[in-house]
Amino acid sequence: MSRITHIEVIPLAFSDPPLLNTWGVHEPLALRTLVVIRTEDGTTGLGEAGGDITLLRRLEAIAPRLIGTRVDAPSAISDVVRSVLGPDCSLVERNVAQSPFEVAVTDAWARLEGIRVVDLLGGAVRQRVDYAGYLFYKWPGHPGAADDEWGRVLTADEVVRLARTMVESYGFGSLKLKAGVFPPDQEIDAIQALHAALPNVPLRIDPNGAWTEGTALRAAQALEGSLDYLEDPVLSIPAMARVRASTTLPLASNMIVNTLEDLDAVVAASALDIVLADHHYWGGLRSALDLARECAAAGLGVSMHSNSHLGVSLAAMTHVAAASDAISYASDTHFPWNRDDDIVADDTFTFDRGALSVPDGPGLGVELRPDVVERLHRAYLESGRTIRDDTGYMRSVDPDYDARLPRF
Repeated sequence: MSRITHIEVIPLAFSDPPLLNTWGVHEPLALRTLVVIRTEDGTTGLGEAGGDITLLRRLEAIAPRLIGTRVDAPSAISDVVRSVLGPDCSLVERNVAQSPFEVAVTDAWARLEGIRVVDLLGGAVRQRVDYAGYLFYKWPGHPGAADDEWGRVLTADEVVRLARTMVESYGFGSLKLKAGVFPPDQEIDAIQALHAALPNVPLRIDPNGAWTEGTALRAAQALEGSLDYLEDPVLSIPAMARVRASTTLPLASNMIVNTLEDLDAVVAASALDIVLADHHYWGGLRSALDLARECAAAGLGVSMHSNSHLGVSLAAMTHVAAASDAISYASDTHFPWNRDDDIVADDTFTFDRGALSVPDGPGLGVELRPDVVERLHRAYLESGRTIRDDTGYMRSVDPDYDARLPRF
């Protein structure tokens, strides 16, 4: 089997709207890192990760140590990552650094075999993967810039307008509202307005731990019957268990389950109904599938978490969800917000009734647009940006902004 002979770690910066969240607001450029491996026979494999400088430097340190690794031995990557990063890095930090390389070698291995990644992972249980439209409160445009195509989304009526646009454009059959931005009553009103306007569309709300237990209980009681699930209303396993014990509304999280030990604690405390997996944080495709199997065995539902991403990540998510019957909820995606700067071919992803077909392959089934990769890499170099700082950007507009949690 072919061995890795060359690895590129390419930082990128792409346009992002001013999307509001509990930490502040998205900056005009989102940061991401592309990993490209090449093998001795010329096969390419692709991976994608976050773009903060600490992760970038770790990826750059790991890359040369993987030269010579067989692409059909992805388990060898974890040994290299552990050796390079040392004992001071947490398991989650190691997983985040491992993930883009594990995805890239899996892509290359599947390409060499002439099959899709999903088939290398054990086969597809579905050929179409459902995604949820991701609704955000947002400013009409970045300060000093013209309004963007999405316009202002600050009121319940504007949230409904955005939701209709997402459904009409992509056919999403589920919708999630990023909350923790405004006083809870305002966000409860928005969900109730969405439910009235789109009664057949399952809804989710995610305040990212911005609520106290009391607020979470009040919101859960107000939204019973209007939500598919409530995501991360509070930030600890005991608090989540107490909220869950007081409501019939299903609770979900991607924030309190970061290791299998966390999962054991969640199950023991009866704290959750649904876990949001994310191959970026769990070490790659196989680890995400292992997590989904563990959740299903424990009687928990599974969805998939999303952050601002490009097409390599979206393809990887699609293969993971297609390979697991445990992932029974529509997965989150930021694709509509960042589609114009995607680094893969324009026609790779076509949403049909809110779902993506698994790319035909081989491998992940995506090909890079070299001109866009070069443009986004140049944007990164020229920006001077090295970290994502939603709070700092918000404070450039509102110097008194308080990002402490819980807030409400």
